[in-house]
Amino acid sequence: MKLTADRIIDAGMAVFAQTGYHGFSVRQVADRLDVHAGSLYYHVPDKAALLRLMADRVVRQAYEAGSAALAVLPAQAGWAARVTAQAVALRQSIRQHPGGALMLAGSPKTLSSAALSLMERLLATLAEAGVPPEHCGTAADTVLSHVTGYVLQEQSDPPAGRVTAEDVAALHRDFPWTVAAAVAHGPDEKFTRSLDLLCAGIATLIRPTPEEPDRRAD
Repeated sequence: MKLTADRIIDAGMAVFAQTGYHGFSVRQVADRLDVHAGSLYYHVPDKAALLRLMADRVVRQAYEAGSAALAVLPAQAGWAARVTAQAVALRQSIRQHPGGALMLAGSPKTLSSAALSLMERLLATLAEAGVPPEHCGTAADTVLSHVTGYVLQEQSDPPAGRVTAEDVAALHRDFPWTVAAAVAHGPDEKFTRSLDLLCAGIATLIRPTPEEPDRRAD
């Protein structure tokens, strides 16, 4: 089968899911494709370039999913709904790729154009909401870091070892508040609730001007 950039990216994604960033190498990708490493360099000059292409694929799909989510929002939807739509689409997209959260976390460092586009749109949403310029970057970083961290937990391996009925009983006895919080909502509802809290915090930064309505509750 002809060696193409898409095939190399496919193999790179599979290797990355097993090794993470630090264990990842072009040679491992070549081995997975059963070709010499030198064959890959015709398409990708080095590890950094391959990682950038991989990140672009994951985040580009997330960006397009966010565009679709924004397109179906009602015209009167407020800024919080637009932030939530982008974050929910991002989570759903990167969950489709093993290691997708790690890829997202590292994508700004690889100067992925898709990751920068994702950040640019979120920053624009917050700026249009009235978040002061000095807080927009931190607010956007907080939202994206929350999504990444949430999916990292979802994509992490289950704990080793068997949990017995006695273990469960001890958890309920010793940590009742923690257990109640853990089982109160499913992962999707918990995620949307967490976004509500983030947006509520960001809303406190918005100061309405005399000429504009109060948008903190949007």
